[in-house]
Amino acid sequence: MAKKKEMSVNIGIADKDRKKIAEGLSKLLADTYTLYLKTHNFHWNVTGPMFNTLHLMFETQYNELALAVDAIAERIRALGYPAPGTYKEYARLSSIPEEEGVPDATDMIRKLVEGQEAVVRTARSIFPLVDAAADEPSADLLTQRMQTHEKTAWMLRSMLA
Repeated sequence: MAKKKEMSVNIGIADKDRKKIAEGLSKLLADTYTLYLKTHNFHWNVTGPMFNTLHLMFETQYNELALAVDAIAERIRALGYPAPGTYKEYARLSSIPEEEGVPDATDMIRKLVEGQEAVVRTARSIFPLVDAAADEPSADLLTQRMQTHEKTAWMLRSMLA
């Protein structure tokens, strides 16, 4: 079978910079997908007096994360690289540990705060690469992701007060 010829990407960002940015965004994608899965898991399994509040809150959060996963993957593709899309790749790339068992509702909130903050740290770590390469679309994506995750972490932390 003949190998498919790749078209070059000439968007004003050097190849080596596009590669580094795509690698960073792949880590962000893995963190986001892992947090999506954890949030969806908690949505299904939450119990206790705050059930309805948390069930609905987690649903809102995992729906937002599902949209974010797509935006991040599409940015990686626009940079000319394949987006990771397997559990194995996500487990290797993510800074968020997979959840084992079913924590109580308060621990769910605490673990989601940790996950939201981990995504912010990952996004922030990529920003210098994006900034140095004048990659405004990636910078915009990262800024939006950091803002969303910081706000969500704050709201979750407020429930623990």
